[in-house]
Amino acid sequence: MATLLRKIGLIRLHDRDTEDPKHHQGSFKGSKSNQKNNTKHCNTSSDNNILNPPDTKTKKFEQSNKDKPPGKEKQTSKDIKEKQQVAASKAPATPLQPLVPHRPHCSQVRTRRLMKELQEIKRLADNFITVELADDNLFEWNVKLHQVDRDSALWQDMKDTNTEYILLNISFPDNFPFSPPFMRVLTPRLENGYVLDGGAICMELLTPRGWSSAYTVEAVMRQFSASLVKGQGRICRKTGKSKKSFSRKDAEATFKSLVKTHEKYGWVSPPVSDG
Repeated sequence: MATLLRKIGLIRLHDRDTEDPKHHQGSFKGSKSNQKNNTKHCNTSSDNNILNPPDTKTKKFEQSNKDKPPGKEKQTSKDIKEKQQVAASKAPATPLQPLVPHRPHCSQVRTRRLMKELQEIKRLADNFITVELADDNLFEWNVKLHQVDRDSALWQDMKDTNTEYILLNISFPDNFPFSPPFMRVLTPRLENGYVLDGGAICMELLTPRGWSSAYTVEAVMRQFSASLVKGQGRICRKTGKSKKSFSRKDAEATFKSLVKTHEKYGWVSPPVSDG
């Protein structure tokens, strides 16, 4: 019995030693494949993890930045500045606006000029004109024209109607003497003589185009006196019409209209040099 057991044990040992090694390799490979599958499954789960995103894009971005030549961004900004400078040089130059005197300065110039002219008019020996301030306003005058050509029909009308003077109103703008005053006839009501509706006066030197800061009130009034005679001005004696007074509103509207007309067709009479 002991001998039989020994033989059986020897046979088992012999079978174990003579067993096919491929069987063990297959089983070993199987275990390896199982391990590999388990490992791959873990990597996939980690790839899908939102909190731990893959750094593949970051590496590519860093690599692309490394491939860029240094100083390219600075060069781009420099090119932009150069293009802007070239565009600015090609753009048409903005015309310089004329210098406009400051209003307080203009007011001081106007005041000094009018005070000086008032003194000079008072010293006139021929009593050609006299001046009264309208409502004590230095910038608005009522001027009395006492004399016209004594050989004219207008002078005869003044004698016949006992008209001692022709009364005019003159208002001086803020930028006088650099801009002309506005002048209109008040009384008597005149016809012709370049006196229009509302008492507006048609003279080129009273327009911005014909005005000069060198003109004085006395010179303007002498020019007006001459134009009255040249234009055959007369005192209106028609019933009803002669009693209707001139208005400032009508005078301003008429003056604006005549200036537009003369700017379109030119000034033919009276010339500035007359008088």
